[in-house]
Amino acid sequence: MASYNKVILLGNLTRDPELRYTPKGQAVARLGLAVNRSYKLESGETREETTFVDIDAWGKQAELISQYLRKGNPLFVEGRLKLDQWDDKTSGQKRTALRVVMENFQFVGGRAEGGSSRPPGAPSASSSSPPAPAPAAPSADGGSDGPPPEEDDVPF
Repeated sequence: MASYNKVILLGNLTRDPELRYTPKGQAVARLGLAVNRSYKLESGETREETTFVDIDAWGKQAELISQYLRKGNPLFVEGRLKLDQWDDKTSGQKRTALRVVMENFQFVGGRAEGGSSRPPGAPSASSSSPPAPAPAAPSADGGSDGPPPEEDDVPF
């Protein structure tokens, strides 16, 4: 059976990235992204809907994002979907959450007032061509495409 798990998003951060480290020293950042979609009704009225997406970034990517981005900054993300499942400690019910695990990202836009919203020398995306993905950060085992550390190591 064939399968393909790829997500491409462009949106604005809904909160400042939250950077933590696993017990083994691996950086992990949790961030929220708001992605807007505009569409027209049959009546011609324009509507807009917003989708809020939770994203996990690992390694050097997590550190860069938490260093240079804040709430409201735009970000281009490539990743994969991951379903988290757990038992709620208070109710005992099974819970699930669909998240995006970041594989690549691109800083978008220019410098913010009073500081930089991206690292010096980092290219910004232009409206004439899609942004190029940043190289993937190596995983804990030295490869770039391996899975992130086990969920027990996630400090959230």
